[in-house]
Amino acid sequence: MSIRKRLSPEEFRMTALESARAILIEAGPQAVTLKAVGARIGRTHANLLHHFGSAAGLQKALAEHLTATVCDSVAEAVRAARAGIASPREVVDIAFDAFDREGGGALVSWMLATGQEDAMEPFVETIHRMVDELNLDEATHGKPTPAHDATLGVVLLALGNSLMGAPLAASLKLPDSRARDIAQRLLEQSLAAEVVG
Repeated sequence: MSIRKRLSPEEFRMTALESARAILIEAGPQAVTLKAVGARIGRTHANLLHHFGSAAGLQKALAEHLTATVCDSVAEAVRAARAGIASPREVVDIAFDAFDREGGGALVSWMLATGQEDAMEPFVETIHRMVDELNLDEATHGKPTPAHDATLGVVLLALGNSLMGAPLAASLKLPDSRARDIAQRLLEQSLAAEVVG
């Protein structure tokens, strides 16, 4: 008889979310079910229901977790780019990889296709909070900054690229990296505007 380690509620949620993220990357958003996550972490469907309420609740929590993780990485890279330690391309690559390789774009489209429009709130709010925190030193008085424009452009390009970038670029006879190149230029312009402003 094996003894399972008792996890705190926070440890359980984090373990479940990391497993859900792995399933998302491996098999797509439709595979992120309570049963699949439970099987992966050795817990029951009822355990997951207790913590997330439903499959939709699990997917929404995954969206929040994925966005928070990505925003932390992007914020760190932006700070490094401002300090001259990292390049704008590194920031762009983090954002694009989150939507593409890490399944964020597929998760967003799946949630919208299944009628979970409110699931966009965690993405939108977390990204907005990150941009505001990165611009705390600016006296914006509620006005959009160049960082707001760059964030909108980079996120929309990353999301769109994750959904149809490769086939569209191929049909236009453009390299696969073209959307990343455009996003990089947006971010470079934003950083240059900060220096001038």
